[in-house]
Amino acid sequence: MSRDAARRDAKPMRPTMALLRKDLLLERRAPESIPAMVLFSITTFVLFHFGLGRDEVDGSLAAGVLLVTILFAAILGINRLFVAEHEEGGFDAVLMAPIDRTALFLAKGTALFLFLTLVEVVAVPAFAILLLGPSPWHGLPALIVTLALVNLALSSVGALVAALAIRTRSRDLIVPIVTLPLLVPALIAAARACAPLLAAHGDAWPAAKWLLMLGLYDLVFGLLAYAVFDFLLED
Repeated sequence: MSRDAARRDAKPMRPTMALLRKDLLLERRAPESIPAMVLFSITTFVLFHFGLGRDEVDGSLAAGVLLVTILFAAILGINRLFVAEHEEGGFDAVLMAPIDRTALFLAKGTALFLFLTLVEVVAVPAFAILLLGPSPWHGLPALIVTLALVNLALSSVGALVAALAIRTRSRDLIVPIVTLPLLVPALIAAARACAPLLAAHGDAWPAAKWLLMLGLYDLVFGLLAYAVFDFLLED
């Protein structure tokens, strides 16, 4: 049986889970991405707290502060996503192994999603304490759903761009230049969805069209990234 045939016959979830487990163990043993992302987020919120000259923000301004902070914290994680594979020959191992190469994309995307979720568990309460009013939790369930959809967008686009940029000399420059324009539609929808949730007397749920737009973005870009990742890794 040829290598390509063996790769097609291999169960896709087994290599994905093995690669994901490896990434999570590496982050647990030598934390790099999550502490940096948490520190960046909290520091940014502190700067906004004092820089804006206001005790509280709400509505669109609060949504902008939260999403921009999460976005740039995610850029830190995206830059580190494929460093181990690049430095230790992981790309060559995946190319030679009889597995579906998109398992690497799924593992990295899932790892980034989990990293972002853990960061937000710390960052969102810090954001509420530093910048929101006394009762910021009326829209918490909808905010969790919105941030989960944002994390899916960041993870799918981030995993693809990180693989593209890791072999270039200017990785730290390529990642934001390519990632930020691709994420503009998702961030606009997320900002519109979050604004009423973070208003002083806002709605408990945003307009359904913004959540649907986020979901559609995740579906389209996730499938596109999945489809082209194999060819990108080969090149």
